[in-house]
Amino acid sequence: MFTRPAHTRTASTNLGSNSSQRPLEGRVGIVTGSSRGIGVEIARNLASKGCHVVINYTSDSSTQTAEDLASELSAEYGVKTLAIQASMGSENGPKHLIEVAKNNFTHPKSGKFQLDIIINNAGVAGNNFVENVDCEDFARQFNINVRGPLLLLQAAIPYLPNDRSGRIVNLSSVSSSLGYKGQSIYGGTKAALESMTRTWSRELAERCTVNAINPGPVATDMYWGNDENFIAQNKPFIENTPLAAPRKGIDEERIYEASQGAGGRPAYSEEVAGVVGMLCLPEAGWTTGSVICANGGMRFSL
Repeated sequence: MFTRPAHTRTASTNLGSNSSQRPLEGRVGIVTGSSRGIGVEIARNLASKGCHVVINYTSDSSTQTAEDLASELSAEYGVKTLAIQASMGSENGPKHLIEVAKNNFTHPKSGKFQLDIIINNAGVAGNNFVENVDCEDFARQFNINVRGPLLLLQAAIPYLPNDRSGRIVNLSSVSSSLGYKGQSIYGGTKAALESMTRTWSRELAERCTVNAINPGPVATDMYWGNDENFIAQNKPFIENTPLAAPRKGIDEERIYEASQGAGGRPAYSEEVAGVVGMLCLPEAGWTTGSVICANGGMRFSL
C-alpha cells in the first residue's frame, strides 16, 4: 500500500469531474520507472488530476508493487491504470511499452489511441572516478538514461496529439551542470537528456511541449544508499540551497536527523512530482525546451 508522508497527507475528497480540480481528465500518460521513488509520486500526481496512467517497471520483483500502485490509484482517483513491465535499457522495451499501452487504451468506438503525456523518469546512477570508468557501466547508464527516452519517443510519435496539447517531461539532474566528482557517466547522461529536450521541443512543436527538470538529492532509496564520501562532497552544495534547511516538527524525523550532518534536507518525492505535474497542465503550454528547477534552489535554472 502506498501512502503519502504525514507532512503532505490530507483528508481525501471526492474530486468528481470538476475540470478545475481534474485538469487532465481523460488524458493518457506514461511514467517510466514508476514502481518506486519519484515515479510513484509522479503517477499519483497525474492520476489526481484525472489522467489515466501507465505505470512502467523493469524487474519481476517489482511486479506486485506496480500492480498494487495501479489498483490504488484507480480506486482512489477513478482513472484507468495499467502496470507494464518493460526495460527502458533494452532495444525493444520502449516499443513494447507503447504497443501494450496502445492495446489497452485505444478507444473502443473510434479505434483511436492518443498518448498525451510522457514522463521519462526511469534512470540509473553510478559513481566512479574517471580512471575507473569501464565500458559496461557506460553502456548501462547511457542505454537506460539516454537511449531509452529516445526510443520511447520514437515509438510514441505516431500517437502524440497534433494540437500542441501533448506534454513530455524528462527527469534530468543537477549532476548535469554541477560537475560532481565520480559522475562522468551519470552527469553526461543527464546533460545528453537536456540536449535532446531542446531538440525535441523544436521538432515536435506542433505536437507537444518538451521540458526537463533537474532534481538534486531526493529522499528515495538511491539517496539513502549514498556513502559518507558522497554525502561529504555534496554537503557544501546543500548548505547553499535556499530551501534545504531542515524544519523540526515539520520534516519527518528521519529526514531531520539525517540532515544534521548532510548540510540540509533532500527533497520529498512529491515535491519533485509537483513540478512535473505543473508542466503537464494545459496552462503550461507556453513553456518548452526548458530545464526547470526542481531542486530547492541548489541549481538555479537559467
